[in-house]
Amino acid sequence: MNYSKTSTGIPTLRIGRLEIKVPIIQGGMGVGISLSKLAAAVAKAGAVGVLATAGIGLLEPDLRTNYREANKRALRHEIRQARELAGKDGIVGVNIMVALSDYEDLAGAAVEEKADVVFVGAGLLTKRPKTVPSFSDVQTEFVPIVSSARAAKLIFQYWEKHYQYVPNAVVVEGPLAGGHLGFKREQIDDPDFALEKLVPQVVSVVRSFERSFDKPISVIAAGGIYTGQDIYDIMQLGANGVQMATRFVGTHECDASDEFKQAYLECTKEDLIIIDSPVGLPGRAVHNKFLTDVSAGIKQPFKCPWKCLKTCDYKNVPYCIADALSNAKLGNLEHGFAFAGANAYRVDEIVSVQALINTLSEEYQRAAKT
Repeated sequence: MNYSKTSTGIPTLRIGRLEIKVPIIQGGMGVGISLSKLAAAVAKAGAVGVLATAGIGLLEPDLRTNYREANKRALRHEIRQARELAGKDGIVGVNIMVALSDYEDLAGAAVEEKADVVFVGAGLLTKRPKTVPSFSDVQTEFVPIVSSARAAKLIFQYWEKHYQYVPNAVVVEGPLAGGHLGFKREQIDDPDFALEKLVPQVVSVVRSFERSFDKPISVIAAGGIYTGQDIYDIMQLGANGVQMATRFVGTHECDASDEFKQAYLECTKEDLIIIDSPVGLPGRAVHNKFLTDVSAGIKQPFKCPWKCLKTCDYKNVPYCIADALSNAKLGNLEHGFAFAGANAYRVDEIVSVQALINTLSEEYQRAAKT
């Protein structure tokens, strides 16, 4: 399938009706790290700005007493705010995890607010949320996030059978990503599960559906993408664009606290560790005293006002991950920790989103010329 190029020589990224000038999706970083300030700046720079819905109602006064409504209200506000700040040409997306207990509510709100695209991970995007009238007729594009070609094939086959339609894009996320990972511990460092292996496999899967439905289907690579050279290299393997999260923490516009950003600036490669999350998945985070205490068996007392993740056994877990991540977002790292990708140790300064996009574009062009 053909993809056009911008005046800078970087291919544009197409997701259905959307043509994205800079083929970068800013990854959704939950519990308040990527909200309207960051998403709007990324969208304004020509890429796709993404709001993360996990814990989005963090600052709503009634979050603990009216969880579902607080999250929906906050999501609606953040989408509207991001649109206003990004301008009419800015492309604003939303990241929603299937594992969230209010997944369907949030998907419905995103569609009603006409979010340009919804990225869905932490579970298979097969069954259509009851709050969404259809995948093909709504203005919002739905894009699954997968960690294997097998998962991509299952989703595309399900959509083909039940909706006579398939997604216009898919994100394949490798094991170098930050936060919760869709891999077993032993797979994380296994070369057979490296992003460079996964991308061609997923490209192979979607090619047959491109032919069947006579439309381009973009493959977006995620997890460990850090430089413009990385973008160029992974696109040579068949990816049409990339998703990046860690790099955007090191921006002035990132919605995280200064203390959260400082954790990235100060961490070393050895500080980036794999933890066992209370929700039953491995995750990558910046090591600190809070995580040392948890690994030593020291429980962090909490009261669970709602079960925000379907997989959380809140009666038996050592701490509440929602509390820990919201504390980190607000700068209280004594009672929380920062999720981070494998390259977080390389973040050594805080720059503007536009400066970061410019740097990535220039690095891509140099790589292409070489």
